[in-house]
Amino acid sequence: MRIVAGEWGSRKLETLSGSLTRPTLDKVREAVFSTLGGFFSGGVVFDLYAGSGAVGLEALSRGMEHAYFADRNPAACRIIRNNIASLHAEEKCTVYHVSARKAIELLAEKEVRADIVYLDPPYAEQENEAILSLLSEKHLLNPGAVIAVESLKEESFAASIGSLQRVLEKIYGISKVTYYKEAAGEHI
Repeated sequence: MRIVAGEWGSRKLETLSGSLTRPTLDKVREAVFSTLGGFFSGGVVFDLYAGSGAVGLEALSRGMEHAYFADRNPAACRIIRNNIASLHAEEKCTVYHVSARKAIELLAEKEVRADIVYLDPPYAEQENEAILSLLSEKHLLNPGAVIAVESLKEESFAASIGSLQRVLEKIYGISKVTYYKEAAGEHI
């Protein structure tokens, strides 16, 4: 696995081994960032169910200012920290060894707001609509923020969840990425 573009483009990332993880493929990550606009000038990304941290690190490489990573797997958190250290990005990153739900609670307490949120839970543990609802309820999104949810292509999502409106779905092989924005936000 590697960073696709930006400051750290082509840099290799450490990943978890074994069947318990399913990292977002480079080509899917590249397509997601192409949809999101490619490069950024500042902003905050939440990489929930972070695994190796590839999505959050990709966002930083492309110009985001800070990344918050959450994963409840201690081995994943070690890998994320190793990847952050290899890029000398410690000051731009915060890693939480907690579930996505707990991370949302912590971020709400700190009044942190995101510009991009990436959800990629293990396919066997999909709780996407509940997490989307919690993100909406806790008001964790800056104006214009986008949430991208990776799932199996067969999974269907409500057109709206709380204040969030589904604006786009794209299929990549067996995966689907569904995009949500605040109902008042423009389309991507």
